Amino acid sequence: MNVKIMATKACTHRPNLEKELTELGVSYELLFVEDNPEAVARYVVRHSPTLIVDDQVVFHGQPSEHELRAFFRDADFRE
Repeated sequence: MNVKIMATKACTHRPNLEKELTELGVSYELLFVEDNPEAVARYVVRHSPTLIVDDQVVFHGQPSEHELRAFFRDADFRE
């Protein structure tokens, strides 16, 4: 499973999302909006953070811990 966080460098929600993914054991790649305009266009990023899984946007903005747990509950995402 390929997980990416797209966020602005100033996003105050990003550190929390990173912490929650780490606690769930989910590996992810961090992409900053300012450095990846082609990805912003590809995924139509309009909120920060945006969570992308296997090239599909699954959350625009900060999901709750419950939403993250429910999404990843049955997924094969651990290394």
